[in-house]
Amino acid sequence: MFVDYVTLLLVNMLAGHVLLALFILRARDEQSRRHWVPALAAVGIVAFIPGLHMIFTWPLPGSYSSAYGEMSVLFGTVFLALAMGARTGSSLIPVGLYTVFAGVASIVLGIRFIGLGFTLSPWVSGIGFVATGTAGVLLPLALRVPNPAFLRRLVAAILLVAAIIWAMTAYPALWSHMENFKDWTPSATLERSQK
Repeated sequence: MFVDYVTLLLVNMLAGHVLLALFILRARDEQSRRHWVPALAAVGIVAFIPGLHMIFTWPLPGSYSSAYGEMSVLFGTVFLALAMGARTGSSLIPVGLYTVFAGVASIVLGIRFIGLGFTLSPWVSGIGFVATGTAGVLLPLALRVPNPAFLRRLVAAILLVAAIIWAMTAYPALWSHMENFKDWTPSATLERSQK
């Protein structure tokens, strides 16, 4: 049996989508953006470190480690860069340009999830990745200052739709992990008990 931490990444991604939507809608100037630095950094750290571990160790079967690990590293990088930019008062447009490439990767991955029938709910996961990617592609428009309110609202709405989709994936997975792993014993514990 393999043990994974995809639920951690999913809950973090859900939180990140909601926080980014609120950041886009409420952080309109340099001072108000600074208030969001700890939350953006928290999402970035929780996405980046486990994602990096996942792409180097491949703990999941098949190509799931690649899909979730690589997207988590990109997601974490975006949030860490947003936190750094908001902290220093830098323009966030370059970070937004980075999200275009990460967003396209997420869209491609979502389409591929559906096509290959990945996860127990390929359409839900696939649409989640596509919605996340679409928000990433449009993010530079929402980060530009000044920008029309409808652009900020559009990107925030897409992020919130993606958050709902990830909630539909994350919380049932978290629930089932409790049952699926309730009898799991680490190999070190097994070795000690056999001595």
